[in-house]
Amino acid sequence: MKNHGPSGCLRALVSLYFLLSALFCCVQGWAGDISHGEADRYGMGVTVGNSYTPQNDISFMALSGFTLFDYGKVWRRKAPEALRFKLEAGLGSTTRPEKKLITSANMFALYYIRNFGLGSFRPYVEGGIGAIYTDFQVDGQGSRVNFNPQIGVGAEFNVDPDTTLFLALRLHHISNGGLNKDNTGINSVTLTLGRFFGMD
Repeated sequence: MKNHGPSGCLRALVSLYFLLSALFCCVQGWAGDISHGEADRYGMGVTVGNSYTPQNDISFMALSGFTLFDYGKVWRRKAPEALRFKLEAGLGSTTRPEKKLITSANMFALYYIRNFGLGSFRPYVEGGIGAIYTDFQVDGQGSRVNFNPQIGVGAEFNVDPDTTLFLALRLHHISNGGLNKDNTGINSVTLTLGRFFGMD
């Protein structure tokens, strides 16, 4: 099968991320009292992952950047105080069986769970969807650009007043949602370690 270059897709995904970020930043000016007054937060993480279906033979690594918004501020509706909206973009590569480009743009709803009395520990659950480009295809996979639903759990750790780290475990899915008759999906487990650069 012909190997299409990733540059056009990469530009499109990066442009989409920055376009959405600009749009949601503009929303802040007219959100009014729907917002809980939460400041936007920014962060980066390193993700490692491994497939478990169709086979346990794909490993990958990626660097991601994200912005975390107050949910009510973005969507102009009342929402639980613990709910956030996340935009995330990632760039990486498979490490097994061979090196191939991966790039993605996703959006998530993130919900902070009660603190359990531990001030430096902030657990959460998250789920979302986006688009992903993989410079490879498994047997029966009809396209290189696919949907990328994910769900996961994570926690933030305040190391000191100026440093917040996070650790997240996700189930990661790649498929075209039936847009192509060849729709073999790839399911993986991912682990992300990262740091916030903006605080509430």
